[in-house]
Amino acid sequence: MKFAFLLCVLVTNALFGQKIIWKEDQKLTWDNFKSPINRKNNADIAAYTNCGWEYSIVKSSNPKSPVTFEIQAIFTENKSWKDVKKISDYILLHEQKHFDIAELFARKFRKAVAEKIKTSGDYDKLFKTIYNGISNDYKNFQMSYDRDTRHGMDKEKQAEYNAVISEELENLKSYKAP
Repeated sequence: MKFAFLLCVLVTNALFGQKIIWKEDQKLTWDNFKSPINRKNNADIAAYTNCGWEYSIVKSSNPKSPVTFEIQAIFTENKSWKDVKKISDYILLHEQKHFDIAELFARKFRKAVAEKIKTSGDYDKLFKTIYNGISNDYKNFQMSYDRDTRHGMDKEKQAEYNAVISEELENLKSYKAP
């Protein structure tokens, strides 16, 4: 099963572009935004960050057997774009925070899974609900972030979100990826 999953990941990466796994000491650069296409058709948007999570699960048909998970926040270079006429270090920080939000919710996902799913039976009963809840919260947070900061143009709100995101990442540091 692991081999089949690994093969799927490799094929997906080849077809859909390079993915960057979130790391605390590695920040995005404008060179990471490789899509030539502005898909938002909005003159006010300077860049788009395509990020989210990937996860893998190893489980058994035996409901009492243990389950292992790997959850990673990822940035997809070939689906992320920039308008070279509008980019700046400040806008790059706003885009980095989108990626940091993906890591924040990956940590929330890891925490929920670690606390609630120990066996294949737990997985079968609980995973879909946990995933859907975290996923909805993640999407809503990303949308609120852009709306409240006006895509980073409201510097005061941006600073507030920067602080909240950093604080929450710190609070969940025990759920960083190994």
